[in-house]
Amino acid sequence: MADYRILFLGDIVGEPGRRAVENRLPHLMSRLDPLFVIANGENAAAGIGITPKIADEFFAMGIDVITLGNHAFNKREIGPYLKDNPNIIRPGNFSARLPGSGQTVFERSGVRLAVWNLSGRVEMDPVYDDPFKMADDWLEAADTNHIFLDFHAEATSEKIAMGYHVSGRASAVVGTHTHVTTADEAILDGGTAYITDVGMCGPRKSILGMNRDLILRRFRGGLPERFEVANESGVLCGVVVRVEKTSGRALQIERIREEA
Repeated sequence: MADYRILFLGDIVGEPGRRAVENRLPHLMSRLDPLFVIANGENAAAGIGITPKIADEFFAMGIDVITLGNHAFNKREIGPYLKDNPNIIRPGNFSARLPGSGQTVFERSGVRLAVWNLSGRVEMDPVYDDPFKMADDWLEAADTNHIFLDFHAEATSEKIAMGYHVSGRASAVVGTHTHVTTADEAILDGGTAYITDVGMCGPRKSILGMNRDLILRRFRGGLPERFEVANESGVLCGVVVRVEKTSGRALQIERIREEA
């Protein structure tokens, strides 16, 4: 095998997103034959956070590593689970006092893939540590040149900056958090696959996965509204990255969108 594929699924939102993954992932795995499957699960439990039960369901579906984001700890029961399960990771630039880790290594067929999770700071919680310095520290200490980074961030500029910051030093940098797929997938200099946002696995007729009537009332009336996942059929959004086995350099990145 001269190269292999990594399948990454964007933010899984609520029950519609979970069902979209359950329904379409077997087809994608059969068609693409990925060596690794990674998914962002931070919105999987009613749109905010993830539970151990849902994480176990994802692993049973064939997902190898689950990444998280700013809602990583919205479900209190996930803390002990993060301590005991190295293949679910939260942004590494969160406080070191929090349970869990921002990186893991998954090995298969002679490939050691480091999966990393970092959070942006622009228009996000300002208490997070500098993700650019942390990326440098991790790169210096890495014992593999196969590195996949989920950069969970709001600002397009910050995500693009991270892509160029690690260009040629990581196999792939994919953006999550904003739930809308961007059309800027590219192979950066040095063989780093990049996309600003992968999009979401969630209800198609929604506003970022949420009930559109509630969100419209919030925009039109200015009063707070509760967030509620839209009760609509799902869509699966992701990317597949083709990586050279010997060098860890990305050869191709392709957007995926599957109606559930």
